[in-house]
Amino acid sequence: MSVIIRRATEADAPSLSRICLLTADAGASAESLHDHGELPGLVYAVPYVKLPTTWAFVLVDGSKVVGYIVGSKDTRAYEQYAGDHWWPAQAEEYPPAAMLREADRKYANLLRNMHTASDANITFSPAHLHINILDEYQGQGWGRKMIQTAIEHLKEEGVKGVWLGMDPRNTGARKFYERLGFSGFEGSLPDDVGLRF
Repeated sequence: MSVIIRRATEADAPSLSRICLLTADAGASAESLHDHGELPGLVYAVPYVKLPTTWAFVLVDGSKVVGYIVGSKDTRAYEQYAGDHWWPAQAEEYPPAAMLREADRKYANLLRNMHTASDANITFSPAHLHINILDEYQGQGWGRKMIQTAIEHLKEEGVKGVWLGMDPRNTGARKFYERLGFSGFEGSLPDDVGLRF
């Protein structure tokens, strides 16, 4: 079967969660760091097939989801809705005091104090994205194709740019984004890069 990119649906949430875990340690698997392996995905992947203003596409090999690109066309609206309806419910389910491992505690605390985008990021573009592809599908051009799919979608929504934040340890990701034209912008943090369309 051929590998394709298609729109994600809520039914893809378990696959998004799994891929997020398998790439959550600066691009490597974080399975060994968590008792609650669903936590990275609850923060960085699953909301994008459940909340308003979001969009998502998946990379599929046969019936298996092997990558995703997700985001919001309006980060401030996303933050507001998630703050009211998503993070509180997750925080209640994962109290930090019940977490035995450091990585789980980190995410449990994040659910109670979720980071928000800087004004500089929003000035650059209201839209942000996250992308993760399983290791065996990297280096084949799929990342570039998924970014292009996201750009075409955002253009249709009237958005003229997008930004993302990187794990500073993931030097391979930085090189990938730079090859696609992503770069720092006025007021950006060192690990935030953006692209104008």
